[in-house]
Amino acid sequence: MTWIVFDYGGVLSQPQPESDALAMARAVNVDPEVFKEGYWEHRLDFDRGLPPLAYWSAVLGRSATHGEVARLVAMDVASWAHPNEGTVTLLGELIEAGCDVALLSNMPVCIGDGLDQLPWVAAIGRRFYSGRMGLVKPDREIFDEMARALGAAPSEIVFIDDRQENVEGAERAGMRGVHFTDAAALRETLPDVRDD
Repeated sequence: MTWIVFDYGGVLSQPQPESDALAMARAVNVDPEVFKEGYWEHRLDFDRGLPPLAYWSAVLGRSATHGEVARLVAMDVASWAHPNEGTVTLLGELIEAGCDVALLSNMPVCIGDGLDQLPWVAAIGRRFYSGRMGLVKPDREIFDEMARALGAAPSEIVFIDDRQENVEGAERAGMRGVHFTDAAALRETLPDVRDD
């Protein structure tokens, strides 16, 4: 049995649009460049389980209000909800064919909770988010924990990610890594890895 495990951002979804990031900065009256720098500087901590209030306060460089946090979380979820149509179509075909598919993403709990409402995410029966696990890619522990939860040997898992360092992390854990560039290339690659 082979598990095909997808990353989320940049694979199943489009990268976050600049316009969405700009809208978040404007919503809290923060300079867009300052907002962007803070957003990414503290993101891995958020992915690992930092509470939303602490994360957004770090991004803003001041204490965020609960109202601001609620608004930013909703806008953040929406910014990652733009599907990569080609990959989502392929995902649907794999599910329809009875393939074992899963999701592994560096994602804060609140963002995962929001994205779980999307039909094409909800269709994936096994979803692993770093915020819920307290572990992040590319560290080996998150891959080991996912394999244990799936009840699969690492050699039975194909992991797809747009970040090379995460692909390499999966390979260090004994999985087959696929560096995602676009849906067409992935479609050509998957029959080979499924037949190995």
